[in-house]
Amino acid sequence: MPQWTAPDGVAIAFDVYGEGPPVLLLHGFASDARINWVRPGIVAALVDSGLQAIVYDARGHGRSGAPHDPAAYAGNAMVDDARGLIEYLGLETAAVVGYSMGAQVAAWLVPEEPRVRRVVLGGIGSRLLAPRPGEGRYPASAIAEALEVDDPSAIEGVTPRAFRAFADATGADRFALAAIQRSRSIEGHPNLEAISVPVLLVVGDRDTLIGDAASVARALPAARLEVVPGDHLSAVTSPAFREAVVAFLAAEPVGSRPQPQRR
Repeated sequence: MPQWTAPDGVAIAFDVYGEGPPVLLLHGFASDARINWVRPGIVAALVDSGLQAIVYDARGHGRSGAPHDPAAYAGNAMVDDARGLIEYLGLETAAVVGYSMGAQVAAWLVPEEPRVRRVVLGGIGSRLLAPRPGEGRYPASAIAEALEVDDPSAIEGVTPRAFRAFADATGADRFALAAIQRSRSIEGHPNLEAISVPVLLVVGDRDTLIGDAASVARALPAARLEVVPGDHLSAVTSPAFREAVVAFLAAEPVGSRPQPQRR
């Protein structure tokens, strides 16, 4: 299993599938690369279309290092991990696909990463934008507490219960996930106007967690919004999701290939 070690010592596990122009895929919170990208057939679809899929488990998830200290996730550490992996693999250019948490990371990465040629932001909406006056956000502390509590039946609130149920279903490290929630791991709001490359937004038609995706599309200089069947958890498994992603990325088949061991 290939790994890259971040400067702070956290090991990041990754896999490289296929040959061709590289696509870096960033998964969602409490998921991992296999659940988010391999099982739904997205990796296979990318490889079949002549692209190379590079997937990795974000810190705190899957096979990667999972510190329980919130400080390990602060300061946009996940953005630095994505950039560090691009450097480690020696990519000259790449496309980036992010879902939910991964889309937030991608939105921070792309304005500062000239090697990214196009980007897919999936499962994301107006939480990428600065909140309007009076607009509330679900407190991260409530989600952290739901992840830490011994008895899930004691959790109050639909959203914290949903996060805990998903973490339990995926076998995630609950205490690492709680540390992420407590860390303010993604600081502030990305400068969407600085994303000059083509962007595809893909969201589920029943996704009630993300806010308004159309407002994000309007804030981006070159974006298209596509709505597929599903809620926040199921949209990424829809055949329409992977078809939209492959069609968008295959429209500009340029890039370079990394050289680490492949599967």
